[in-house]
Amino acid sequence: MPRQPLNDLAAFAAVARTRSFTAAAAEIGVSPSALSHAMRGLEERLGVRLLARSTRSVAPTEAGDALLQRLGPALSEIEAGLATLSDWRNEPEGVVRLTTFHWLASTYLAKRLPAFLTAHPGITVQVTVDDGFQDIVTSGFDAGLRFGDDVEKDMIAVRIGPPLRHVVVATPDYWALHGRPKHPRDLRQHRCVNYHNLSGGTVSPWEFKKDGKEVRQRVDGPLICNSTDLALAVVRSGACVSLHMEQDVAEDLGSGALEQVLDDWCPPFDGVFLYHPSRRQTPPPLRALIDFLKA
Repeated sequence: MPRQPLNDLAAFAAVARTRSFTAAAAEIGVSPSALSHAMRGLEERLGVRLLARSTRSVAPTEAGDALLQRLGPALSEIEAGLATLSDWRNEPEGVVRLTTFHWLASTYLAKRLPAFLTAHPGITVQVTVDDGFQDIVTSGFDAGLRFGDDVEKDMIAVRIGPPLRHVVVATPDYWALHGRPKHPRDLRQHRCVNYHNLSGGTVSPWEFKKDGKEVRQRVDGPLICNSTDLALAVVRSGACVSLHMEQDVAEDLGSGALEQVLDDWCPPFDGVFLYHPSRRQTPPPLRALIDFLKA
């Protein structure tokens, strides 16, 4: 069988990764119909069905998934090699593909990324927001943004933010009516907002630490969601207790609209890290982003 053009394989990887002809077509700059036709041609030439299609979705077959596992790292290395050509230009150019979760996208990146894009007009940043933990190598990402404790040990991790802190809050009227917890286990007697981890289908416990002792407390309440804005709206109404990033409720605490409890059980933790695979040479667009976020 003759060797397949690299762009066909790169197009397949985009479809398999995004699981959407529309999204993949927009990413590589072709029409969805042309991309679908190209994938059928690739399958015919290979003699293997790579993609399972329905009227609403597309996903890699077992054979396609096996191919994607091998293609991902190889395509990343090729892109990194091409990106090094920007060393010969005055400004780095290329695409940086990032994955992160909703809170970091809507807070940290929303504040920092606009200035980076203005300073580096030759760089395109493609951000995929997913609360699950993506394998950035096999999924075709250049880097990810997570809290320090969530970064895999085999990755190069770069701190790009200060330590952060969770706090337990409710309105003064709620505490007056239901009493204030003295220990994390007392939260079992309160109406709490639970966070729903969509990727794992689980409800996350609240994590506390004091004098070296860690407590993962399960809580109950009338709301389970994965939206910070919705959780805050319910808490501000006086209906529930919730666990939030301190910076998200700083104005509420300052005005007295919300009050914090269990302060000594909520120490700071490692802040935001950008992580990427170990490579001998970091692509210049990614290096520019790392240097900007560190500063």
